[in-house]
Amino acid sequence: MKTILSNQTVGIPENADITLKGHTQQRDYNHINVDLSLLGKKKKRLRVDRWWGNGKELATVCIICSHGQNMIKGVALASNHKMRCVHAHFSINVIIQENGSLVEIRNFLGEKYICRIQMRSGVACSVSQAQKDELILEGYDIELVSNSAALVQQATTVKNKDIRTFGDGINVSEKGTVQQGDE
Repeated sequence: MKTILSNQTVGIPENADITLKGHTQQRDYNHINVDLSLLGKKKKRLRVDRWWGNGKELATVCIICSHGQNMIKGVALASNHKMRCVHAHFSINVIIQENGSLVEIRNFLGEKYICRIQMRSGVACSVSQAQKDELILEGYDIELVSNSAALVQQATTVKNKDIRTFGDGINVSEKGTVQQGDE
């Protein structure tokens, strides 16, 4: 059975500005048949409408609203992931190059192979000064930061060995946001 109209609104905070085209974080919804409109005199609410949809099609309304909330949160608060290097057999050497956009992993499980991971656009990687063997990935888009962390973690997956014995790798230890000071 199809629902005639399903809609949901997202509140936009005072310190954020949203336009339907041309913003800092942008996402393309051309493949989804929904109506997007800004409401109110100051246009501080985004309304997403879906006409004549079944269950799966109506779920896109909630998904688009969640993406909007994540993008507003990402612009206001930068996202960061902290990753820890865990090694029992061979120490893992991590080198950050190209201003934090390239990560080189050396001596993982004693291998001579140098693994190079390119961070997604807008994500910067740095080595923590407070904690030994810790990487910090920061960026304004939470999906790109999470994807870059997944690339680093997948590059250090133990293959052809017993993972109960070889627990080496670089794993996400903490996820959070960075409070930006008044600039």
